[in-house]
Amino acid sequence: MAAGETQLYAKVSNKLKGRSTPLLLEPLLAMGFPVHTALKALAATGRKTAEEALVWLHDHGNDPSLDDPIPQEYALFLCPTGPLLEKLQEFWRESKRQCAKNRAHEVFPHVTLCDFFTCEDQRVECLYEALKRAGDRLLGSFPTAVPLALHSSISYLGFFVNGSPADVIREFAMTFATEASLLAGTSSSHFWIFSQVSGHGLNLRLNNTSASFVSHYILQKYCSVKPCTKQLHLTLAHKFYPHHQRTLEQLARAIPLGHSCQWTAALYSRDMRFVHYQTLRALFQYKPQNVDELTLSPGDYIFVDPTQQDEASEGWVIGISQRTGCRGFLPENYTDRASESDTWVKHRMYTFSLATDLNSRKDSEASSRCSGEFLPQTARSLSSLQALQATVSRKSVLVVRHGERVDQIFGKSWLQQCSTPDGKYYRPDLNFPCSLPRRSRGIKDFENDPPLSSCGIFQSRIAGDALLDSGIRISSVFASPALRCVQTAKLILEELKLEKKIKIRVEPGIFEWTKWEAGKTTPTLMSLEELKEANFNIDTDYRPAFPLSALMPAESYQEYVDRCTASVVQIVNTCPQDTGVILIVSHGSALDSCTRPLLGLPPRECGDFAQFVRKIPSLGMCFCEENKEEGKWELVNPPVKTLTHGANAAFNWRNWISSN
Repeated sequence: MAAGETQLYAKVSNKLKGRSTPLLLEPLLAMGFPVHTALKALAATGRKTAEEALVWLHDHGNDPSLDDPIPQEYALFLCPTGPLLEKLQEFWRESKRQCAKNRAHEVFPHVTLCDFFTCEDQRVECLYEALKRAGDRLLGSFPTAVPLALHSSISYLGFFVNGSPADVIREFAMTFATEASLLAGTSSSHFWIFSQVSGHGLNLRLNNTSASFVSHYILQKYCSVKPCTKQLHLTLAHKFYPHHQRTLEQLARAIPLGHSCQWTAALYSRDMRFVHYQTLRALFQYKPQNVDELTLSPGDYIFVDPTQQDEASEGWVIGISQRTGCRGFLPENYTDRASESDTWVKHRMYTFSLATDLNSRKDSEASSRCSGEFLPQTARSLSSLQALQATVSRKSVLVVRHGERVDQIFGKSWLQQCSTPDGKYYRPDLNFPCSLPRRSRGIKDFENDPPLSSCGIFQSRIAGDALLDSGIRISSVFASPALRCVQTAKLILEELKLEKKIKIRVEPGIFEWTKWEAGKTTPTLMSLEELKEANFNIDTDYRPAFPLSALMPAESYQEYVDRCTASVVQIVNTCPQDTGVILIVSHGSALDSCTRPLLGLPPRECGDFAQFVRKIPSLGMCFCEENKEEGKWELVNPPVKTLTHGANAAFNWRNWISSN
């Protein structure tokens, strides 16, 4: 670190020594991290847990901007939740499908309360306190329902908030802005930095991207929060093609506004350096072939400046990885455009309504600070607090093995037993399914992609019915592309009465270890179009972590483990928090390969892995739950009991008669 930077952060450290070390900061300092980098890591991860900050510091070990004094930018939004949010998200998806992407798709549904502003890393908790104070002060007068009126123009479509509810919401925004400015105060170190940079010849040796933003940040009045005092609005579409206006209006009018809605004030942050950059998301893993290339893992976000691509060859771009902070070349076809808000970090929330959706309730102010939510004082003082504790919904993943498959009972020659010479299917035994779905290449493709047996169908329905009785709420379903897995997912959803509400997301990344598949090529699996034609409710808009074309035959154990790890990480990160259980329907091997990455455990030895998988029965389950208080995942009891049954040998009545 340069001498000027050392002096700068010495001042910050001295100011911190005068008060008690924050609980999250203490373990990072004990590991030897400097105060300024530890604070930066905490701010960049939403000050949730020291473990998340530690991972961030590890990933940013080679980040050239790690020591640059660049704070995050913060903004406050009023966000809908529950059924209204679901309907708005449906509008987002449908408007994008019918009318292409517009500016509104860059951010989640929200009402802006305060524009983005900067706040030094060591003062972020002042913003949390400001949010709590403002919420508690306006709790009694906050509207129980926020009326939304549709407004449309040639380039804008959205809901306006009018009348007295809008006045109260504006008062809340102004109260937060005032409290944030007062609590954060004006930083003396901020003026010290400015004096050094502007007139005293001090060279902070910042990289090119950082330098201009440091100057921009320094020249502002520190932590000056500007509340939105004009027309409050929830944007549905912005800067769209004029000929799409009518279609967008029709979609907007279909949004039912009668749903009860629990509104949440949420504090987000973003990296101020990349505000005007494009955001890309890595679809596939990429290992650099040269020193100036970036390492990519599925789900990584890359910031790309379209005006600085002169050095890049055709098909390549230069970008900066959000995960590592490093800059380098990357193949553009390994990425897809992401939304601007995908890289924003959620810090704290204040929930106003005491609606019946208890999934977002926390048991105390301490745990709510860790998880990022402030509850009104009245909610924390309710006599039913213990009941709220018991009903807290955590992020959960239920991994289920598919039901019994036909070849498991009738052997490798099962297809010859049920097909006529002209290639038609018939049912030689009651444990064969009544029919098979149509495949473009005929019945032969079922040989290495077998369906469920009749007992497998029965098993799946029993499991779905038991899940319904358990009361758990499935929010999303991911399935291996193998037919037996998609069938199992469909049958479970049917018993849960969710087959029309939840679409199955086919994820090739959780397919079986291809070394265990027959043949030297990967099996020919049913396409999404064939599955839809066979009446499977498939999400055709889902972009998998691992495309089907990338599956390699006879892959190594390490390649299989890496594939499953990347896939389950994307699955968990893709799904919103606290909205129910993520159901993964895959193979027996997935109960190990899709849970150990969440639990932070290394892969088993290959031999132990094979022995473990052999013992997993049809519809075997593993249930993982996120422990937010401790910042880790843990295995818990599955929501339903296991399914045990005995063998049932084939019976030929002719043989029985002849033996007598």
